[in-house]
Amino acid sequence: MDESKYLEKLHFLWNENRPVDLPKEAYYPFGEVLVTEYLSKRAELTPDKPCLIYYGKEITFAELDDLSNRFASFLIDRGVQKGDRVAIFLANCPQFHIAFYGLLKIGCVHVPVNPMFKYEELLYELQDTDAKVIVTSDLLNPLVQQVKGNTNIQEVITTSLSDCLPHNPTIPVHPMYLEPKQACSETVDMVKMLKEQSPVYPKVEVTLDDIAALNYTGGTTGMPKGCVHTQRDMLFTTASACTYVFRLTDKDVGLAYWPSFWIAGEILCLLNPIISGATHVLFGRWDPEAFLKTIEKYKVTFINGGVDNFAELMKIPTIHEYDLSSIEKTTATSLSKKLDVNYRDSWKTLTGSVMVEATWGMTETNTYDTYTTSMQADNFDLNSRPVFVGLPIPGTEFKIADFETGELLPLGKEGELMVRTPSLFKSYWNKPEATAKAIENGWFHTGDMAMINEHGYIHFLGRNKEMLKVNGMSVFPPEVEVILSRHPAVEANGIVGMADENKGEIPVAFVVINKDYKGKITEREIEQWCKNNMATYKVPVVRIVDNLPMTATGKVIKVELEKLLPSYH
Repeated sequence: MDESKYLEKLHFLWNENRPVDLPKEAYYPFGEVLVTEYLSKRAELTPDKPCLIYYGKEITFAELDDLSNRFASFLIDRGVQKGDRVAIFLANCPQFHIAFYGLLKIGCVHVPVNPMFKYEELLYELQDTDAKVIVTSDLLNPLVQQVKGNTNIQEVITTSLSDCLPHNPTIPVHPMYLEPKQACSETVDMVKMLKEQSPVYPKVEVTLDDIAALNYTGGTTGMPKGCVHTQRDMLFTTASACTYVFRLTDKDVGLAYWPSFWIAGEILCLLNPIISGATHVLFGRWDPEAFLKTIEKYKVTFINGGVDNFAELMKIPTIHEYDLSSIEKTTATSLSKKLDVNYRDSWKTLTGSVMVEATWGMTETNTYDTYTTSMQADNFDLNSRPVFVGLPIPGTEFKIADFETGELLPLGKEGELMVRTPSLFKSYWNKPEATAKAIENGWFHTGDMAMINEHGYIHFLGRNKEMLKVNGMSVFPPEVEVILSRHPAVEANGIVGMADENKGEIPVAFVVINKDYKGKITEREIEQWCKNNMATYKVPVVRIVDNLPMTATGKVIKVELEKLLPSYH
């Protein structure tokens, strides 16, 4: 099949079916310039407008610009240079924003680190990036200190999650954020440093195409890979998402609670407020009561959440006592619970807002690659074949190819979803072979099963890779297998997913014990080791077996393991 004719037909369909109320191109309020310049421009034009509201504390655009200048100034004073990696190992808080924009201003590379990580996971990411600086919380600092000696970390900057809380919070604060501040010897106290540091620093020449972030994604082989992204990727994705997915403007008030270390959280929490100019109420973590009180108090107009979260909200007996009428735009992400007509109808009855499936995206594409906006008439999207993810963001292209041969498949046929987009990652960090395998002539092999129908609409049919979704969090069995193999008792292991009513899926590890530990260790003891060495949501249910079904080439036959699952319900 001729690719040029195939794409010509698709472009015709995508343009033909683009909703008439949406523009042909993404809107860039200040043009295609650095995201840090967007912050400076916002600070110049609307200095006193709140960029963030954090449990009642307002941080204006001017304040965020000034504080991030001070952070950049500190890094330069400590000898940090353009291209150096700076890790941020924090839960959501304004300090995350300050560090993010400060390091980008001098051309450093943002390394977001999951604050749920344990020893092995943190060690791997710091070693892989060769990060020089890490910003963390006082509660996580003990773990950083354990890991530090085996890394190239030269500077540890600490802060407390309570540092930016107001004296009298206007909405409920999660107990984790009320922990007394811990003393952290031999680290730099971020709050004190920002007060003392000059906001003036030598300007560094930074371009849109310099490396700006290493966003880590799991894979189907081995440990996670760092996706090299630029500020141009960040800008394209955020401007496109604000135009087509969120329809976000500077008149809106958003509510942000997705973890900022996620690629989606980077857009929703860190970049959306700056690119759109919309004030965002920032949460440390999901909290149903605080969510409802925030909407009512701050007249929130835009929210993005998991369908699971919205389902939880709608079960609250007192939800009708809250004024939710300010909500104009609701985008949802199907996690273990999927968006359906009942959820949509219930939410519309409560708020008057139509709940819209947000997008399809991956860490490699900087996420938010499709939109379903204005495709909800008569539930057109939900009555289509699931999972309907709509049309590509203008500038992004999709095609369907045979998994084995790579040949193009006709519309309506199922195969591998391949994507070509301006925000595609530039490479996997220090992994040229993996990069060459993943990107072919500018097209990224997603490994996802999908179909493009005769009208050009895209349907995501599932992960062809082994990825599991546990409470909405991505879990890659090979990654967990690698860590589990480090246990001294584990000779071999294989992990598969098991359906779970509450979590969506849970990982189950079938483990072969080596002769030195046979009969001397229990499944519970191995699970406890996993809890100490990996994020909670990745911890598998462990089942000790005598052997694993293997192919002639030594690969575990996962379909045979899956046949054993029913006995473990």
